[in-house]
Amino acid sequence: MEVLIEFGKILIPAVAVLYAMYLVVRSFLEKEIEKTKLEIRGKSIETVLPNRLHAYERICLFLERISPDNLVVRLNNGEYTAREFQQIMLKEIREEYNHNVSQQVYMSDEAWGLVKTAKEELIVSINESAFSLPDDATGLDLSKKIFDASMAKGEDPIQKALLHVKSEIRNTF
Repeated sequence: MEVLIEFGKILIPAVAVLYAMYLVVRSFLEKEIEKTKLEIRGKSIETVLPNRLHAYERICLFLERISPDNLVVRLNNGEYTAREFQQIMLKEIREEYNHNVSQQVYMSDEAWGLVKTAKEELIVSINESAFSLPDDATGLDLSKKIFDASMAKGEDPIQKALLHVKSEIRNTF
């Protein structure tokens, strides 16, 4: 029995010291792992942040380029029929969109949804304006009709998307 007591006197403090060492080592390793995660996250942010900013810039440019004011002025030379001008504008919008579609990776779903909606509503507006004109209408007639339709809308979806994207940029940076 005395041997067991002596063995206990040695074993209990040894177990307590071992357990304390285990807790210290575990705490140290957890802190090191957390530190490593923060370093990796910091490096990731250094890489991703410029890409996100560039994506927002490109989307702002896309929205500005497809706004009816800029689109019509940039593409209309006055010699197109309404149908030709309609096709030219739709082609330009689709090319711009396809060129920038990968930017959605860096944007929130809400912002990208507004960008897509703005593009789609513009296409619908162009098509509706074109189909409401007679067959012999000119590109200038279509331009006027698009501007009239744009003015008749209460809220411009392109400006709404642009404001949201700018707001996200400000909140991120």
